[in-house]
Amino acid sequence: MKYMVPAFLCFALLAATLAAQTSPPVDWKTVTDLPALDASGLSAAERVSLLRILREEGCSCNCKMKIAECRVKDPGCGDSRTLASIAAQELRAKRSPQQVRAALRDSDLARTRRASLFGEPVKLSLEGAPSLGPANARITIVEFSDFQCPYCRVAAANVIAVARKFPNDVRLVFKQFPLEPASPAALAAQAALAAHAQGKFWELHDKIFSNPRAVSRAMLLGWGKEIGLDLRRFTTELDSGKYRRQVETEVREGSAAGVTGTPTFFINGRHYRGTIDPETVAPILEEELKKIPLKASL
Repeated sequence: MKYMVPAFLCFALLAATLAAQTSPPVDWKTVTDLPALDASGLSAAERVSLLRILREEGCSCNCKMKIAECRVKDPGCGDSRTLASIAAQELRAKRSPQQVRAALRDSDLARTRRASLFGEPVKLSLEGAPSLGPANARITIVEFSDFQCPYCRVAAANVIAVARKFPNDVRLVFKQFPLEPASPAALAAQAALAAHAQGKFWELHDKIFSNPRAVSRAMLLGWGKEIGLDLRRFTTELDSGKYRRQVETEVREGSAAGVTGTPTFFINGRHYRGTIDPETVAPILEEELKKIPLKASL
């Protein structure tokens, strides 16, 4: 037997479907009820504080989202659910917002996730490589980079900001890893090492990354002139391929260490698989510093 659905019910179902399809997405920056968040026992002021913290602190699942954002966009994420619960518990215990944030960053979950971002230690040669920061820094970040890689361009600015955030404790070392041996990026790598020989590596580094698509012999020579290089020496070394072998050596070294793409970073010899930006890396470096005696050097 066939049953007829009343016309009014069909219209109601259609209206509900259309409403669901056209309703605006939930804005995680303004929503006050996050999925599976128990805010019971909190005062109105504490609820406001809770939401502010969850909108500002990052999720530990490496999704690159804030906790509140992850709860809205990925309600099945166990990390954001756990962290939101920890924040609520801390506020119920009358902890200050600063203490709540510290509890989130120092939670077992966050620590475990940070530890999972590291590979096994490898030996890397640092002697003579361009670097920023003190030679005896307790933490050394080694960056393998391609001057024409768009991701390297973004990471280059971020990792320098990270190093400057820890001026006494972090040393940044740059290693060449052009993805194509006969490419403008490979020529830029040689030019950067020629500039390094004159103490101007970072100046040329910044020039190249400011316009990587424009890399050519003529542009490199022009940038070399702008930053005050001995242009005759720079031209001779670039045209003779003086640093080609060194670039090839660094590429082989990176490949042996497990570098398969750029940018790739090593923190104290361990391959770091996470995002490079001050907000994400700072708690990782702070945790590393706690493990290393103040007088230790690499």
